[in-house]
Amino acid sequence: MSNLPAPIYVCGATASGKTAHALALAGELDGEIVNGDAFQIFRGIETISAAPSEEEKALFFHHLFGVLEPGENCDAGRFYEMALPVIAEIQSRRKTPVVVGGSGLYLKFLTHGPSPLPKGDDMIRAEMDARPLEDLLMELEKLDPVEAAQVHRENRRYVSRSLEICLLTGEKVSELRDGWERKTKELDASLQGVWLVRDRADLHTRIAQRTKQMLSEGAIEEVAKLDGIPGNWEKAIGVKEIRRHLTGEISHAECEELIVFATRQYAKRQETWFRREKWLKRVEL
Repeated sequence: MSNLPAPIYVCGATASGKTAHALALAGELDGEIVNGDAFQIFRGIETISAAPSEEEKALFFHHLFGVLEPGENCDAGRFYEMALPVIAEIQSRRKTPVVVGGSGLYLKFLTHGPSPLPKGDDMIRAEMDARPLEDLLMELEKLDPVEAAQVHRENRRYVSRSLEICLLTGEKVSELRDGWERKTKELDASLQGVWLVRDRADLHTRIAQRTKQMLSEGAIEEVAKLDGIPGNWEKAIGVKEIRRHLTGEISHAECEELIVFATRQYAKRQETWFRREKWLKRVEL
């Protein structure tokens, strides 16, 4: 595998220019582009999700764009299972996978794999909810004294989660977490990617311009067409605002203003996420 082209990741906040940067890299590296966005994976919401245009997709092979029906659900785990064979197939042809997106958790699964910590168990949680916090701490101290010493002992949720992991795995959560952190650092050294960063005022201007363009070029019609179809697509920024506009609750101008505000807030969360990913090379635009 070491002789195969390694994937390169293009990350950044919404409206930061990821699509253009990915296209440029694909040209330089003889690459093919792989979607790493939670909403561009759905068909029918190309405008509201700011998916690449047909003209852009014609320049290079694009993968995992518009491959799921809006009524389907997709999470980071499913995306991980879908993306791995796609990337491997691109590499098998000696092409460079250029993974582009702003969905931090999806990209984290793809670069580092799923966390070894198990999902919550409703029965165990119900049992722990009925027990005093002191009782939970005593059991955690027996099963994992290191974790018991460093956990926020007054935070019941943290204590319960640590104990739950010990009970589900039969292992010490402190050792599981330490092992995961070591693996993460090792993987970080092998990864290559960029985090596109723009001046805050510039990014806000781009968000406002894109929102205006999105509303005038089909986003409202997309939401209206999919009305009544439940699924993850409904979580895309702009959907709930456009629905309020369609029912007459808010005006077009108010809808636009609310989407801009929500997008700015989302961009801020994205920047916080990518700032923690130290393996990413920061690129000022």
